[in-house]
Amino acid sequence: MPDHGSLQLRDAVHTAYSAAAEQPAQKHAFPVGRLLAERLGYPADVLDTLPLAAVEAFAGVSNLAVSAMIPAGAHVLDLGCGAGLDSVILAGRVGPTGRVVGIDFSEAMLTRARQAATASGYNAIVSFRCGDAEHLPLDGASVDVALVNGIFNLNPARGEIFRELARVVRQGGHVYVAELVLQEAVSKPDHFTEAEWFA
Repeated sequence: MPDHGSLQLRDAVHTAYSAAAEQPAQKHAFPVGRLLAERLGYPADVLDTLPLAAVEAFAGVSNLAVSAMIPAGAHVLDLGCGAGLDSVILAGRVGPTGRVVGIDFSEAMLTRARQAATASGYNAIVSFRCGDAEHLPLDGASVDVALVNGIFNLNPARGEIFRELARVVRQGGHVYVAELVLQEAVSKPDHFTEAEWFA
C-alpha cells in the first residue's frame, strides 16, 4: 500500500498534468507544448503533421517516439502517453499491421490523446486506456516494445513499474526509457516542493 507521501505526490502530479491538458497555454510547473517538443528534437515537419490536441499539451522529456527502433507491425506500449503525441507518431511507424496502446492516469490527457488519434485517422491502430504504471491494464507478454517518456521521477513506485514492464513486454522485446536526472544534490532531500518535483 502506498504511503501518505506517495499518495500526495500522485495527487499533485495528477492535478498538474490534468491542468496542462485542460489549459496547455497557461503557466505550469513544467514546460508544455510544441516549443518543448522542438527543443527535445522532434522534427518540425513531423510536428506540423500532428493534431494540435497532441502537440499543444505535450509534456515529455525526450523524443523517444522518433529515435527508438520501432519495427513495422510491432505492438507498442506508450506508458504515460499524455496527450498522445508519441502514440500518434508510433502509429505511423508501426503501420496498419501494428498496434499502439497508450496508458495514462489522467483522463484529461487521454481525452486529448483520443482526439488526436481520431484526427490522425489512426483509431484502428491506437487505443488508449486509463491506468496506473504500477498496475498496467495489459496481458502478460502482450507488447514488443515499450516507451516510457518521463514518468519515473514522478512516481516513487519505480520497482513496481519495472516489474510491470518486464511482465508485459515479450521475451526479446525492448523497453526505451527517458527521464530527467539531477546533476547535483538537492538541498533538502526529504522535502520537495511541487515545483521541485517537476524541475
